[in-house]
Amino acid sequence: MATEATGEAGKAVGMPQLDLSTWPNQIFWLMVTLVVIYFVLSRIALPRIGAVLAERKGTITNDIAAAEELKLKAVAAEKAYGDALASARTEAAKIVAAAKADIQKDLDAATARADAEIAAKVAESEKTIVEIREGAVAAITEVARDTANELVAALGGAADAKTVAAAVTARLKG
Repeated sequence: MATEATGEAGKAVGMPQLDLSTWPNQIFWLMVTLVVIYFVLSRIALPRIGAVLAERKGTITNDIAAAEELKLKAVAAEKAYGDALASARTEAAKIVAAAKADIQKDLDAATARADAEIAAKVAESEKTIVEIREGAVAAITEVARDTANELVAALGGAADAKTVAAAVTARLKG
């Protein structure tokens, strides 16, 4: 193993980067590599990255502008919806009021007809009651006269019809 670690001339082999004899060669290739990387990055990669970033920025700006425009449209649509809803509520209230008025008119007409029918039936009933009352008074008067004539006859007296009629009429009047 010791023979492997030593070089041909018997020198110890170390890291080539630390060997001062290879430094000018290393510095040259480092510079060439850095210049190539610089040109590749500056001419190819960075313009493409810049273009992508500019495109993204433009897309973001356009999206933000579109979002603002859509937001304004949404606010306008919401306002229009609110106005339409308020208008619909007002119209519905008018329709309800008109329907209530029509129903009230029909109800008033039906009530008036019912009141007229009731008044006619009441008048007819009162007329019938008056007729019944008159018939009852006449019947009571006749029964009272007949009863008075029978009582006077049963008590042994003779009464004329005018006297009995006058006495019954006087008593019925109060």
